[in-house]
Amino acid sequence: MLFRVTHITDYRYGDPVAEAYLELRLTPPNRETQTVREHRLVIEPASRTSGYRDYFGNEVSFLSLPYRHTRLTIRSESLVLTLSGPPPTENLNLTIQEARQILTGSLPFVFDYLQPTEMVKIGRESVQWAKRYLNGRTTLREGLEALNTAIHESFQYRKGATNFSTDVGSIWRDRIGVCQDFAHIMLSVLRTAGLPSRYVCGYIETSPIRGENGQSRRLIGSVATHAWVEVLVPGQQWVALDPTNNRWCAEQHISVSFGRDASEAAPIRGTFKGSGHQTMKVQVRVVRLKK
Repeated sequence: MLFRVTHITDYRYGDPVAEAYLELRLTPPNRETQTVREHRLVIEPASRTSGYRDYFGNEVSFLSLPYRHTRLTIRSESLVLTLSGPPPTENLNLTIQEARQILTGSLPFVFDYLQPTEMVKIGRESVQWAKRYLNGRTTLREGLEALNTAIHESFQYRKGATNFSTDVGSIWRDRIGVCQDFAHIMLSVLRTAGLPSRYVCGYIETSPIRGENGQSRRLIGSVATHAWVEVLVPGQQWVALDPTNNRWCAEQHISVSFGRDASEAAPIRGTFKGSGHQTMKVQVRVVRLKK
């Protein structure tokens, strides 16, 4: 599928700010599941960016505005071709215990994706869920699908129910959150079970899609940036699941940035110098085009 992606972030300040410095992780990568045909950043007030690749392989654009301004608009436009393909059946038919043994040989590469973070903590709940859904005798496919479904059915999606810094412990307690929270819950269980996993920030198709019953519905999280999870399986292949929508990620998903949690994959991260308040509005539109 070919998509035109428009992602607009609009900052407005109550009083003029003297400086602003931001890291932008807004450039989709080329990978097996997607090809980026075009990408551009448009920044107002007009500013140059410098680029580098971070520890997790994300392409980062660094933006510096060392002068006074009352508004900052960042517009990211992409043309992305997504490719479909079934999950690796042979590797997913391995038991979780077999997968762990095989992946042990890749420990230097996967070590970071097995560790808890400030946003992905391991506790009593994640241990219990790991024993229930990801025991060693279960196949990878069965375990991952069961965990994905359990999160979808056990936690309620409510837009605005949490914020960026909400602790995962409160999500376990209240069972309410957004896509970021569901991804963090899934990561905490996967890492408890010894399965390397990472947080993915990206986009999903805005228009409603037709389900197996013939009815059309819009995917949850389609009007903003979305979050899901990738798990490393034997063969050094990442497989992606979306617990918010209870599905394997497919052509409707466009990945942009990766990390151990939301803080490391955040599309925009930075600071400004000023005494006034700040408001931010985000608009995302992902439109399917004819190839």
